[in-house]
Amino acid sequence: MKNTFTKISISLALSLAFSTAAFAHSVEKEGYLIDTRGNPVMNNYKQCWKTGYWTPAMAIAECDPDLVKKEAPKVVIAPAPAPAASGPEKAAFAKITLQAETLFDFDKAVVRADGKSKLNDEVVAVMKQHPEVEIVLVTGHADRIGKEGYNQKLSERRAAAVKDYLVSQGVEANRIETAAKGESEPTVACSDVKGKESGKNKKLVECLQPNRRVMVEVRVQKPAQN
Repeated sequence: MKNTFTKISISLALSLAFSTAAFAHSVEKEGYLIDTRGNPVMNNYKQCWKTGYWTPAMAIAECDPDLVKKEAPKVVIAPAPAPAASGPEKAAFAKITLQAETLFDFDKAVVRADGKSKLNDEVVAVMKQHPEVEIVLVTGHADRIGKEGYNQKLSERRAAAVKDYLVSQGVEANRIETAAKGESEPTVACSDVKGKESGKNKKLVECLQPNRRVMVEVRVQKPAQN
């Protein structure tokens, strides 16, 4: 009894599968007479028999290839060329590195008096001497002491403070762009310094000093006159 039931189940499943396939073929080839295998019925001239309600929109490639809508050719869009480097081949002046301790108090973003003097001598004067320099980039950097997000914000505030001071000294604001790298581009690792990573670890603070800096570099410069 069990075997008979199994055979009946298999028979029904196969019948359902064939019926589903036949239905799919009939829908796909609607408008044409099809045989039991789902193929279009053709005459002796290899022409498909059409139903009375056939329209050109029902055309299939197997029977009426000239009527089948051809796919539009794919348009390949070439990637945009990479932007050229904005910096000149030969900058009017070399990259300027300003140690944060010279410009700011520890963990602060207000330019100190001696920091202003440093900016006057090394940046303001140079910018006024080189009007061909259209844009400089002021980038703030921090060390790894403290949370990464805080260090990123600190380097942003310090870069902005330097820009504000340069503008106050007569450098046009549109000649200055700012960026912030936080602790992402250290110049020293200080991995051999022992103790907790905090501002109270004087040896670590001293060792990481080169990482706390502000960089000023030429970004856009007018071409040299021949």
